[in-house]
Amino acid sequence: MGARRARAAETELALKEAAGRLFVERGYLNTKISDITAAAGRATGSFYDHFASKEALLTALLADLRGAASAEMRRPEHPRDHDLTDRGQLHDHLAVAWRVMRENLPVVIAVHEASLTGEHAPDHAWRSLVTETDVLRDHLEYLRDRGHELPGDPTLIAAAMGGLLSTLALALLRSPTPAYSDAEVLDTLTNLLLTGLRGVPSDPPANA
Repeated sequence: MGARRARAAETELALKEAAGRLFVERGYLNTKISDITAAAGRATGSFYDHFASKEALLTALLADLRGAASAEMRRPEHPRDHDLTDRGQLHDHLAVAWRVMRENLPVVIAVHEASLTGEHAPDHAWRSLVTETDVLRDHLEYLRDRGHELPGDPTLIAAAMGGLLSTLALALLRSPTPAYSDAEVLDTLTNLLLTGLRGVPSDPPANA
């Protein structure tokens, strides 16, 4: 890599890291481009050498998040036939998603705030949620195809799981002293979701 490219890559990374810090401290909507460049120690004009707008920066950060999720969840050794009604497997999948959100919390915050501004198409939030939970959907479809009765459509269930995780991340992970540990969150979510995915046995007849 040439010196110019190396400097450009360094500046882009500095802008992303500065934006991430500010999104956590101030929120996405309250962060200006000039705030980002100042925090990154760069001239304001340098921002536009890399991003057309703050929204374009967010798009790049979201692509980084999805890349991290892909590295964790879409590896070749991650087959479709995982059984999410198995406690260990469900817990492992939730743990990966939680870790990715923890490590990319600024993006989770920014995407949530941006969705409230009305800048995107009305169904943008839904389409993004469906895209981001496609691995869970694939596992749920596998269960359904094997004859397991799910509590609803796999796409909707996966999106609901993702929405629950992201809402908890927004509520808990911004605090320097979260009310619950990661282990407590993951154990609770696993137990909660496991009941729904396994199904509750019917009550035995009264005269049984």
